[in-house]
Amino acid sequence: MPKFITSVQPPLTFIPHRFNPLILRIFHGLLPIILRFRTRPWLPAGIVRVDVKNAEVLAELYAQFQTGKIRLLMAFRHPEVEDPLCVLYMLSRLVPQAARQQGIKLQYPIHSHFLYDRGMTIWAGEWLGWLFSRLGGVAVRRGRRLDKQAIQTARNLFANGKLPIAIAPEGGNNGHSGIVSNLEPGVAQMGFWCVEDLHKAHRTETVIIVPISIQYHYIQPPWLKLDQLLSKLEADSGLPDKSIGDEVNQPEIYRQRICRLGEYLITEMEEFYRRFYHQDIPKASVSEASNTPNEVLIDRLHYLLEKALQVSEQYFGLQPQGNFIDRCRRLEEASWNLIYRDDLLDINTLPPFKRGLADWVAQEADLRVQHMRLVETFVAVQANYLQEQPTADRLAETALLMFDMLSRIQSSTLPGRSRLGLRQATLKVGEPICVTQRWEKVQHDRQAAKRAVNDLTQDLQLALEHLIQD
Repeated sequence: MPKFITSVQPPLTFIPHRFNPLILRIFHGLLPIILRFRTRPWLPAGIVRVDVKNAEVLAELYAQFQTGKIRLLMAFRHPEVEDPLCVLYMLSRLVPQAARQQGIKLQYPIHSHFLYDRGMTIWAGEWLGWLFSRLGGVAVRRGRRLDKQAIQTARNLFANGKLPIAIAPEGGNNGHSGIVSNLEPGVAQMGFWCVEDLHKAHRTETVIIVPISIQYHYIQPPWLKLDQLLSKLEADSGLPDKSIGDEVNQPEIYRQRICRLGEYLITEMEEFYRRFYHQDIPKASVSEASNTPNEVLIDRLHYLLEKALQVSEQYFGLQPQGNFIDRCRRLEEASWNLIYRDDLLDINTLPPFKRGLADWVAQEADLRVQHMRLVETFVAVQANYLQEQPTADRLAETALLMFDMLSRIQSSTLPGRSRLGLRQATLKVGEPICVTQRWEKVQHDRQAAKRAVNDLTQDLQLALEHLIQD
């Protein structure tokens, strides 16, 4: 796959939902291999163990779903690209195991429909859309105000499907096991829509949303490989190598190296945007109120991200609206509208002159959206994440995000991530949330219903944050 798109592309069509139990059964058998080995260069891979806490809660919910008592949505955390595989492993193996231990009889398959980003097929390949559609997935264009066909498909599956549905309310992965990004309201809205659809059909099932967290840990702290990764990043950045040598298990030294590298990269990028994009970025600290060097550095990072987004937004004619994640989604959609042209019936029949102009527009749109991609990498970075717990896991997460950034700038949008070591995934099932009771209290008050969606979103946020802190 080339680094940048060099020509206009056909429209991104809706990928039909075509669940195939045979494909699912085959995929279930391959799961341990897919988790263990790197099947794509951009996967960290090496997951050799998946644990789940409170699996019996999910087993009981599945039993209630299969007997027609509830409609079920699983709202799971999304820190890494492997999350769907871990959820699939949990459902196919660990939940049935918990059900047997509890004497709960479940019908095969223990699976779920799920929503995924339509953009995944752009950078991973069209084969992924084929596979996901047959595993029960529904592709959604995240940046659109309302992807009607996808949302209607998901809404119908939630209310009428033979399987529960799973959605990541963060909308995308942030690279941090210990940080929950701000949740999008779509999951809560889906819950209320489902209650409405059941009510109109005179059905009595209760609508339940259950939060599920996912966190990753290295089996052995990868100090030596982390040292090697940081040495590479320092060399690629033009900094002197600060390799630790024999003292490879000193977390504070790694934290200092990451902060040093981060400050250098921020300084370079500030000058880049100041010089070549004429952005007003002060050379002094942008926040005199900050009390610690970490807070000053994060203030500078956030100011830099703001300027990078403005560069993209000015090109696409967008006004800043919402938080960083909201703005990234709108920019992604704006670029797709110029690359994957719905307004051109057949790009292959265009006269060479018009095709050349369309290619030109597509190239520049793809280049301008790269500024957003850099922002997307660091939206969840916080001042005290490494200071509070400079663990090998958190240090590795941050170093890999830096690797992603440098790789995007240097060579490829799909970098081959460094393999730091074997990992385990831990999933936790939270307390189920009853949406039906909330809807009954606000069904006749439109303003109260809007507030109820926001309240449910906030409760999900708190639930997921609580799960990763336990």
